[in-house]
Amino acid sequence: MSKFFILILCIVSLGGLLFGFDMAVIAGALPLVKHFFGLTPNQEGIFVSSALIGCIVGVIFTGSFSDRYGRKPALIVASILFLISAIGCGLSTNYMMLILFRGLGGIGVGIASIVVPLYIAEISPSQFRGRAVTSYQLAITFGILIAYISNYLIIQHLPSQTHGQWRTMFLVGAIPAILLSIGAYFVPESPRWLLKVGRNAEVAEISAKLNLQNLQDSPPETKGKLKDLFSPVYRKAFLLGLLLPLFSQLSGINAIVYYGPTILLDSGISMSNSYHAQLFFGLANVLFTCFAIWKVDNWGRRPLYVFGTLGATLSLIVTGFLFATNQEINNTALIISILSFMFFFAFSIGPLKFVVASEIFPNSIRARAMGISILVMWISDAIIGQLTPIILDAWGARYTFWLFAFFCAIAFITVLLFLPETKGKPLEEIEKYWKDKARK
Repeated sequence: MSKFFILILCIVSLGGLLFGFDMAVIAGALPLVKHFFGLTPNQEGIFVSSALIGCIVGVIFTGSFSDRYGRKPALIVASILFLISAIGCGLSTNYMMLILFRGLGGIGVGIASIVVPLYIAEISPSQFRGRAVTSYQLAITFGILIAYISNYLIIQHLPSQTHGQWRTMFLVGAIPAILLSIGAYFVPESPRWLLKVGRNAEVAEISAKLNLQNLQDSPPETKGKLKDLFSPVYRKAFLLGLLLPLFSQLSGINAIVYYGPTILLDSGISMSNSYHAQLFFGLANVLFTCFAIWKVDNWGRRPLYVFGTLGATLSLIVTGFLFATNQEINNTALIISILSFMFFFAFSIGPLKFVVASEIFPNSIRARAMGISILVMWISDAIIGQLTPIILDAWGARYTFWLFAFFCAIAFITVLLFLPETKGKPLEEIEKYWKDKARK
């Protein structure tokens, strides 16, 4: 990787870091905000869901916006929204202001969840495109960890009497938002988008700096329409683009994160409060995602996905079995099974949905197709988040985790039968693969 490419990757990955930070900071701020504003349960729910609603709004408009105006303007808009949200939430004087600024931050997350992996895929040399796109997922997990660490430090060292704890938690997010806002102005536009809109004179210079070969020799772009995804050529790609983000939510990762701190605390591990437990799982998630970065361009997407979904299935089956037995005897085994699931999730189901979605769609409609893919992720996230506590209450932990294991098993079968290997292939070659396959 050239130094120029690494610098760009670090800048745009701040969008992933802010994604993770924005979603995780609420864990520490919520109890304090609830107390400060005297929120009712209904108001508390609106406060939490406002960011998710913003995400969905951001996703809906980002695909067409970035196809029309470019990836770089979309990234700039996201960075500005992150900054406004961090400062606005930190300085909010009433409940409605807080909701408004959380919603704006959610729109920024929605934009970043599409444009960052899309942009990284389009500027990356094919031999380490998987590693580069997976770094986006690593940035998300790192953002989550930073939120946990900053929340913990603020709780420990900032006096609670000033009511500044929750405000400071949000304001911390302004630091990476400022860095992204500045850096986004200096990164180049995606050469594949420039080629798509006919700005060929700029393509050669940017491609040379990024070590992208022969983009100028690519066949002329045809104007694509979303209905092309339902054609025999791209139907399978579209189905994968819908199912992989859906499986990432049906895998039970939210339930694992929810139960994780409680299990650790009950198991006798020396952790003084839930913040310590969050730090433990946050750090584990970062370390496990590094395995994906290490192997995604060596082993390939398909082996990691097959191995990861199978391992996640077995881990969840064991977890459900251990919940059905005496917890006091099996605490160590429970911790191992949960960490095992997180390991398999972190190098396959979690990051590879972004890698695959950024690769398998045709260049002419890649942004809009990715928008649909990521929209499925956010909608399923909202639905599963609401249903998980209900299922846990009605069925108990054992059958809930076995249900998640069933969905992971379906994911295993899906990737085993339908997912092609895209390792090391230029995006144009992957597009040609679908066309050739449809002719046979």
